Amino acid sequence: MTQEALVKKSHGLAQFVATIRDEAGLTILDLGGISQENVSFLTGFGHRLYSEDLLRTLDSLTSEEDPPGGPSQRAQIEAFLAQCFDFGPGTLDGVLAWDTLQYLSRPVLLATIDRLYETLRPGAHMFTLFHTAERPQEVPLYSYRIADGETLYLVPRGRRLTVQQFNNRGIERLFERFNAVKFFLTRDNLREVIVKR
Repeated sequence: MTQEALVKKSHGLAQFVATIRDEAGLTILDLGGISQENVSFLTGFGHRLYSEDLLRTLDSLTSEEDPPGGPSQRAQIEAFLAQCFDFGPGTLDGVLAWDTLQYLSRPVLLATIDRLYETLRPGAHMFTLFHTAERPQEVPLYSYRIADGETLYLVPRGRRLTVQQFNNRGIERLFERFNAVKFFLTRDNLREVIVKR
């Protein structure tokens, strides 16, 4: 592990792990890209892990020349969803979304939330994080690596502008189709959230 990595105790991660620990053979999606730590930890429970670097995929498919709402934007969203979420309805047993959702434009975010709702089985959980800044701004971008069932290594990978910010009520509205949204208090600038399908 690089010396630059921050160590974070995570109650949200602990809650997510508790939902997948006792049943083998689950299908988990990690949206932060592949990391050996996450692969080893999750496959150690006997689960199948799929990894997708959501932000890298987004960057590779978007073009600044396309007007918002134009036909090419809709095609890009469909291509993005097809590449990142190539799963049948109800086939995912858990998702590690990390902090990726707040970097998505509103149309991409809403389409992503709809696709997550479709692909998660009822009762499945998603763990996600939101920066607590009150307005869109450039924030540290991390690769999240699981050290153990309640500890994360946050490995810096530059900075990125958040496209939108959410307070607790905004996060609840974002996941209003889901069965439950649970927040965890933290002492840093990341709000931890567990969403139950």
